[in-house]
Amino acid sequence: MLIKEKSQKLFSEAQNYIPGGVNSPVRAFKAVGGNPLFIDHAKGAYMYDVDGNAYIDMINSWGPMIFGHADEQVLKAVQEAIPSSLSFGAPGAAEVEIAELITDLVPSIEKVRMVNSGTEATMSAIRLARGYTGREKMIKFEGCYHGHGDSFLIAAGSGAITMGEPNSPGVTVGTAKDTLTAPFNDLEAIRTLVNANKDQIAAIILEPVAGNMGCVLPQEGYLEGLRQICDEEGMVLIVDEVMTGFRLAAGGAQEVFNVKADITTLGKIIGGGMPVGAYGGKKEIMDFVSPQGPVYQAGTLSGNPISMAAGLAQLKRIKNDKDLYQRLTEKTQKIADGIAAHLKALNLNYYTSQIGSMYTLFFTENEVHNFEDAKSCDLEKFGKFFNAMLEEGVYLPPSQFETWFISDALTDKEISKIIDAAGKALKAIH
Repeated sequence: MLIKEKSQKLFSEAQNYIPGGVNSPVRAFKAVGGNPLFIDHAKGAYMYDVDGNAYIDMINSWGPMIFGHADEQVLKAVQEAIPSSLSFGAPGAAEVEIAELITDLVPSIEKVRMVNSGTEATMSAIRLARGYTGREKMIKFEGCYHGHGDSFLIAAGSGAITMGEPNSPGVTVGTAKDTLTAPFNDLEAIRTLVNANKDQIAAIILEPVAGNMGCVLPQEGYLEGLRQICDEEGMVLIVDEVMTGFRLAAGGAQEVFNVKADITTLGKIIGGGMPVGAYGGKKEIMDFVSPQGPVYQAGTLSGNPISMAAGLAQLKRIKNDKDLYQRLTEKTQKIADGIAAHLKALNLNYYTSQIGSMYTLFFTENEVHNFEDAKSCDLEKFGKFFNAMLEEGVYLPPSQFETWFISDALTDKEISKIIDAAGKALKAIH
């Protein structure tokens, strides 16, 4: 049994001062049972909690640690930037360099604006799309997560052509009326929404590979179909690559699937672990952003020099590492194959979804193509699996609806440990 005494004490104290004892809900372990572990430090493929327990990390700060924790090149860049001050509130040279690098690596981005988080990026992208088109409504997909902006915390209505309904207190009905929702991987539902709201929809926003219902891939022709509908209807296609950007390829999911966005949102990896986000796209659209255009968006810490230094170091390393994505895919495939062998040997129902270094194991006998499919999985079994893996020293995302993110820091040694741990954990819950 893991020793969790210090984590338990910290969690008890935290609940007196922090809502739920955590600063982001999934960290509370409510979806899997038990109490969260408090992390002391991390290096390479491992995280270490305050009680001294070591874990092979399968989250990697929800994606950005693509080379593993405390990468030497990123740390060096941050250390060199710190003496120049932690914030300017004015332009810096690194902002120009990272913007140039992003536009070089992502063909659909001609201009880019730096912000502080993925949520800021998606909120700003929606506002820009509305300002550019002069329309107010947007379409999002059930189970796709775009941060905690009001426009995104909307549940599906009772029918395909109805407006959404707030699914968080504090989100107004007025906001919800401008958000239309559809099932992921269903082009016909999009056509129905478009026909029922002719010339009223500014944008479609989606994760090209869903990451918050677990890893769910677009079916063949789906992204291309959305691109075509947007072109025909004069709508802006916003591709949220906060998770997939620079993780699936240097050009993100758009490179993998050969589909171009009008606006792309980025985060995670472009900060090298520091808080950062960005949105960018066609020049004619981005020129609507203030001060060049009328759509207002600002931020005191946008383009923060420390975040820019970290992100720039990481993106340069990505650009120069020609074998990175092949290595990541091979490592992830080894893990997926090893876990699948254990599942088959135990005759357990399962479905796995993997692309590049993103992976999810679903406990279900059905394929998972949308949020309804994901919700039908055995969530209780996943919770037991999570805790059993934790006891074996492997730290998984504490929810069935989250993607595993694999880092390049994993060696054959860690991969073997993960597969062996999965075998023991699956036997324990069988």
